[in-house]
Amino acid sequence: MSRPITFGSLLYDYQAIDVIGATDLLNSSGKQILKALRTYGPIDESTISRAPELVFHHIGLTREPVTLLTSNLTIVPTATVDDCPELDVLLLGGPNPEHFQLDPTYAEFIRRHVASGKLVFTTCTGAYVAAQAGVLDGKNATINHMEIEWVKKRFPQVKWTMEKQWMVDGNIWTGSGAVAGMDMVAHWIQMNFGHDVLTAGALGLDYEPRDIDGLFTVLPKRFDENGKQIPTHVFKYYDEY
Repeated sequence: MSRPITFGSLLYDYQAIDVIGATDLLNSSGKQILKALRTYGPIDESTISRAPELVFHHIGLTREPVTLLTSNLTIVPTATVDDCPELDVLLLGGPNPEHFQLDPTYAEFIRRHVASGKLVFTTCTGAYVAAQAGVLDGKNATINHMEIEWVKKRFPQVKWTMEKQWMVDGNIWTGSGAVAGMDMVAHWIQMNFGHDVLTAGALGLDYEPRDIDGLFTVLPKRFDENGKQIPTHVFKYYDEY
């Protein structure tokens, strides 16, 4: 059996959905949740067998709680930069870039992770965090499109673009806004574990991912007998409970 995939996000005052949206989609597409959802409706065993096992860490400079940028949500770190288990994937949420300054300890943590060749996801202005760490220099990247012109002036060495909702350059994936970041993670799930795993995970959230152009082409559209478009997701139930 393959080992769990370990995700970690650095704790600072990011927008809550940037990290929680992505990790909830991952979690909903994971083996543990899909097994639990079989209580309520059928899920194919082959889908569950290919779903990933996941571990999540929220990483602080210390063990002190961190209040996020939005929703007055406070998170207690599960690890620090000094004792964090080895990560497979690093996720960087987006702060308000106007006054954000990346702590040097976090910057070094990001640089070491990137240098190891392991995957980095940035959502929304998380790309600004990566840029402050210096790991986007010379790379193609995107960021929340509202801030992109402002960011271009501050990090001209990065090849910023608005052409797509997310960009992949080597081991760094940068997403546009928060929900575009979820769409990016959805694409990663589909690419690595299969369309059916993504569909089952998205179904649990009643969420429909968009493609890299921001269009609803990932899941097949459905129409009734009169040609009227109906909701994309198909919810299946048992005959008896």
